[in-house]
Amino acid sequence: MPVTQAEPALVLFSGGQDSTTCLAWALSRFPRVETVGFDYGQRHRVELECRTRIAARLKGEFPQWRAKLGEDHLLDLSALGRLSETALTSETEIAFAATGLPNTFVPGRNLLFFTFAAALGYRRGLKHLVGGMCETDYSGYPDCRDDTLKSLQATLSLGMEHRFVIHTPLMWRDKRATWALADELGGNALVELIREESHSCYLGDRGHRHEWGYGCGQCPACELRKKGWEAFTAA
Repeated sequence: MPVTQAEPALVLFSGGQDSTTCLAWALSRFPRVETVGFDYGQRHRVELECRTRIAARLKGEFPQWRAKLGEDHLLDLSALGRLSETALTSETEIAFAATGLPNTFVPGRNLLFFTFAAALGYRRGLKHLVGGMCETDYSGYPDCRDDTLKSLQATLSLGMEHRFVIHTPLMWRDKRATWALADELGGNALVELIREESHSCYLGDRGHRHEWGYGCGQCPACELRKKGWEAFTAA
């Protein structure tokens, strides 16, 4: 897939299925891509280790992207974890809160992620910010909605007097379509890399291997990933 943008990009890269697919998407479109991850005391902190392995394999196994993949940044947002009493930042059973949202929702997480990414992008001359947020399979998180991110793009651009463009290539794709996009971008090699190396399980389980990858198999993230994989392989 040819480069369609002349400017570099910054990808919010957690080490999960969605952000890995978005990283491949960005590498197929931008001449240079940097990545940023966030350590916020997440229960599934193992995803931060997955980031390193994924980046190394992308460089080693996809020569068309090797020279494009630039510097990686890991930012400490531990204050977010201390403020959040959620199932993603503490040993709490996953359930639905009185608001109707699952207690895996970390208030302000994506707003902070993009704000810090924009501050980093401002310093490094990167106006294109890429995230794996999705309104199709998104567990109801309000900070994954298209309207939220369009509003945030305007706010960041105005607040820093620096035009930012937020790209969300998965916004209208379900997990089946996300697997299909990975196949389109990097073929079976990328699909297998995502299955083996990326991490989605909210509980941080890397001890159980399934057809769709590692995880507990029961949390909402595992259920979405499994459902998407089964639909993708059945197509």
